[in-house]
Amino acid sequence: MRTRYDPISLEIIWSRLTAIVDEVSAALVYSSFSTTVRESNDFACVLMDAQGNSLAQSTRSIPSFICTLPLSVKKFLQIFPPQTLRPGDVIMSNDPWICTGHLPDVTMATPIFRKGKLVAFSGCIAHAPDMGGRLRSADSTEIYEEGLQIPPLKVRQRGKLNEDLMTLIRRNVREPDLVMGDFRAMISSNEMMARKLLDLVEEQGITDIEDLAWVIQSTSERAMRQAIQEIPDGCYREEIYLDGFEEPLKISLTLEIKGDHVKVDYAGTSPQINRGLNTVLNYTYAYTAYPIKCAVCPSIPNNEGCFRPIEVTAPEGSLLNPKYPAAVGGRSMVGHFLPTAVFGALANVIPDRIQADSGSPLWGVNVSGTDQGKKFAGLFFLNGGQGASPHKDGISCLPFPSNISNSPVEIIENTIPVLVLQKRLLPDSGGPGKYRGGLGQEMEIQITADSPCTLAFLSERIKFPARGMRGGKSGRPGRMELNQKWIHPKTNIRVQPGDVLTLNTPGGGGFWDPRERDRDLVKKDLANGFVSREKLK
Repeated sequence: MRTRYDPISLEIIWSRLTAIVDEVSAALVYSSFSTTVRESNDFACVLMDAQGNSLAQSTRSIPSFICTLPLSVKKFLQIFPPQTLRPGDVIMSNDPWICTGHLPDVTMATPIFRKGKLVAFSGCIAHAPDMGGRLRSADSTEIYEEGLQIPPLKVRQRGKLNEDLMTLIRRNVREPDLVMGDFRAMISSNEMMARKLLDLVEEQGITDIEDLAWVIQSTSERAMRQAIQEIPDGCYREEIYLDGFEEPLKISLTLEIKGDHVKVDYAGTSPQINRGLNTVLNYTYAYTAYPIKCAVCPSIPNNEGCFRPIEVTAPEGSLLNPKYPAAVGGRSMVGHFLPTAVFGALANVIPDRIQADSGSPLWGVNVSGTDQGKKFAGLFFLNGGQGASPHKDGISCLPFPSNISNSPVEIIENTIPVLVLQKRLLPDSGGPGKYRGGLGQEMEIQITADSPCTLAFLSERIKFPARGMRGGKSGRPGRMELNQKWIHPKTNIRVQPGDVLTLNTPGGGGFWDPRERDRDLVKKDLANGFVSREKLK
């Protein structure tokens, strides 16, 4: 018999669970060694039930991770059945097909026991500062080039750290102290989540965590299904093109709404390629389900129940469901654009709930080399403009669908031997519309290392700009230059001391016809330098 919760008690306990995961999230940020977690927000913390179904996520979590982490734990349970788990165990993996889709993201899950019974899992994911192999870009041809592959293993067993595994990892990464520091922070964060959950259970007199999980998840599922039912049944299609590596890539989507269920099929999408842009099905699912949730039922906190009405399929051997050992290191350059296809399919049926294309969900630059006799490796992010919504302008230099932060100049210059010469908003880069797309940014960086170093890039929307929506215009595409000469946006290059790298991120698309824009907003854009008078003519 299920435990009954009155609405007020349920709301209190549900909010407490979210607060616990948020507190753990803050602890992970403050205890991490790498700037990837501490400054760029590239992590997630999730509380799950004993079957690996998500219960609560930290509010700062990366959107894709909240879907992939439960899928990973379910796979872990197939390899390590519940009866083989003990208090103090921690399972770890970075297998792209089991976890988040590429090797730098490390997933850890800790079983939580109460009175000798497995009752829940605490989990976290963090983007490691390095995982060996080539610097992360899209020019690898198979996964063996991309770094160390860690199958699901117990990194800690009954409280004892697997020192042999740690030694193996240390030997294969460029920044072992940073990597090991982040791993220990992740283990401690999971322990903290477990303690906080058990304290809450005792305080509230909760006799069955499984019942609580069922109530939370079923409440969310009902709300999601009701919201889906409000959308007219039908098949909605969209096709988009991405820059790719050598040739453009096609994403073909059919979104079918039938009653309270959504099915998305990617038949017709480009086949997998021999470059690191392939996107595994876990990641494909995550960045398909997330924009559907945003458009259909944004107010319910994310948990397993929200995603049960959503089914996602992609042909095996395609760009969105590749076969091992496909290269996957730059999978964000494809996966982050799936919301573009989802929103495009929904544009004619719920235009008031979507947004125009964002300029660049994420640009990443890896830098590695030697300076003053010391080895260094670093990663920083910079974002393009957010797409406009039906109700307001897009925000400049804000990513979507990811929420990875722009790396601060002070942090970049203190961790990598570079000097940031300029960082500014790019006028006229946001797509015109009744509501304007967010602006991209220009960043000029000079290499100050005393010896040549390697840069690796992941960037998109160089050839295909962010499209406007419902009459809005496209944003300006991006551009990358080294010493004022064009360079490939998804590969490794060798640079010399004193070289200057110029990065122009794309602007977001506009929404509605630009002729409908309020004149006061136009004057404000001119005064702020967001648009030029020449552009308005």
